Amino acid sequence: MTDTLADSRTSPRVFTEGVPLVVEDVPRRSAAERAAVLADPGFGRHFTDSMVVARYRAGEGWVDARLTGYGPLQLDPSTAGLHYAQSIFEGLKAYAQPDGSVATFRPESNAARFARSAARLAMPAVPHDAFLTAVDALVDADREWVPTGPDQTLYLRPYMMAVDPFLGVRPASEYLFLVIASPAGAYFPRGVQPVSVYLSEDYIRAAPGGTGDVKCAGNYAASLLAQEQAIAAGCDQVVWLDAVEKRWVEEMGGMNLFFVLGSGADAELVTPELTGTLLPGITRESLITVARELGHPVTERKFSVDEWRAGVADGTVTETFACGTAAVITPVGEVKGRTGDFTVGNGEPGPLTMELRARLLDVQHGRVPDTHGWLHRVAPVAS
Repeated sequence: MTDTLADSRTSPRVFTEGVPLVVEDVPRRSAAERAAVLADPGFGRHFTDSMVVARYRAGEGWVDARLTGYGPLQLDPSTAGLHYAQSIFEGLKAYAQPDGSVATFRPESNAARFARSAARLAMPAVPHDAFLTAVDALVDADREWVPTGPDQTLYLRPYMMAVDPFLGVRPASEYLFLVIASPAGAYFPRGVQPVSVYLSEDYIRAAPGGTGDVKCAGNYAASLLAQEQAIAAGCDQVVWLDAVEKRWVEEMGGMNLFFVLGSGADAELVTPELTGTLLPGITRESLITVARELGHPVTERKFSVDEWRAGVADGTVTETFACGTAAVITPVGEVKGRTGDFTVGNGEPGPLTMELRARLLDVQHGRVPDTHGWLHRVAPVAS
């Protein structure tokens, strides 16, 4: 890996062509205040000292890019994004490395997906290099907020929203792009425990031609009622089925799913194919690569509830897990639905599930060589 940035105090940055990223003086919390947060950061509860903000105006392009202090936004009550959900986001992490440096994981893939999301919602693209510059600048400025405990990370949330003060259904002419950061503790404070899931038959996550393959805010708002239904059924998460037949498994909550067929060295993996209604997860893609390197075939195809249920019954399906940025891998232990409940394997995390999780975490935290160039060095070794 090579350093991508020099010290932020001596090296000016360019957000995009002709637009500098202005670094402002940012009030910073004391080392004691920061240490108190990092001792038990949780997830999404605390935020670092800085944020990046850039503005887009039709006819002008990107303007006024700043690294500034984290704080409230001032928005007009008629702000278009608050009314019509023209809003997108990404999620990625920065990891403390054994040599004292900090690296993000596959940010180029997040930049590309952010551009696809923007295109789908008729929003302007954030140039690839501008996205990376914004993320890098924030991590570099707030590197002391990157936790170093086991499985701890700095979670990064780039997002963009329409900010026109106008009540009309059309693409906006003005947007804000922001990046904020939140120190995150281990997602499983009591260890990796299997979740129970509820098969949603009343609601759908996405339909062909919709927005299921991008990260727009409306997707997540529309999922909340089904998640409440799952909780009422005594489950941790909802599993989405296809919109047409309600037969094919798609996602678990906001995570991609994998099914393990067989066991040991001969185990195979199946994951639902990307049909345009599923989010192309970066963790999903990474795990496909890791599994194949371990010698396990991976097939991307349709996978039905009937096949899942029958496979569990006859022992063909031995493990099931979901994957995403926040949790990396979440084992699935119990499945509930109107047509009956079933338990995957013995209800405990499966061996291949845990091996894949450990392998990917080792790469992300720099404990093994990064043979794919997935780690993007942001902050060099602290002096």
